[in-house]
Amino acid sequence: MLAIEGLHTHYGLSHVIQGIDLNAEPGEVVGIFGRNGVGKTTLLKTIAGWVRPTQGRIRLGDAKLEGLSPDSICRLGVGFVPEDRRIFPGLTVQENLELGLLQVRGRSASAERSAIDSIYDRFPRLRERRRQLGTTLSGGEQQMLAMARVLVGEPRLVLVDEPSEGLAPMIVAEVFAIVRELRDRGAIVLLVEQNVHEALAVTDRFIVIERGQVVLAGDGEEAADREKLLSVLAL
Repeated sequence: MLAIEGLHTHYGLSHVIQGIDLNAEPGEVVGIFGRNGVGKTTLLKTIAGWVRPTQGRIRLGDAKLEGLSPDSICRLGVGFVPEDRRIFPGLTVQENLELGLLQVRGRSASAERSAIDSIYDRFPRLRERRRQLGTTLSGGEQQMLAMARVLVGEPRLVLVDEPSEGLAPMIVAEVFAIVRELRDRGAIVLLVEQNVHEALAVTDRFIVIERGQVVLAGDGEEAADREKLLSVLAL
């Protein structure tokens, strides 16, 4: 279980996250909605350790996350797909995927090969381009690589930031299919997405953030809650 209590995050004097509480269970997708600049991405970065919280608690199971380094949080089973995808320059598709293997300790070489092969079965386009530099892929292919790099690490918690931005509808459908797959594997998924209508199709619950605080929470499958969400976002 993910448990966030009284979380605050600052950028200098700017108080971005102002006391957020959030719980999520394995096999659950929680949508995080709100207008630009309200703290959605900062929330994900704080959980991932990219930004240190100034107050509050973050727990994943028995593990304390707040104050840990990003690599330590990653090794505890947290995968992050940032908005800019962070494909490593100078590395091939294969090498980018192999970095995802570092999230799981103690795998044998044969198990690692099997994990990569499974990813290639799931993403045949990446298999075709495995020796190509990751940064030379199209935008959609880079998004597939970023998601695949997280999948290969078998994470317990996946943070996904604006995965559909700038992508063709066919690729967007594939991205949300991967989100469903992560959920079906038992992972917790926190999904930040501006395409609210598409996101609601995979969201079990949602929160809306304004000025660093949760102003609405609801069930992604309840029509009344959906109407409140769309009203708050004026969609």
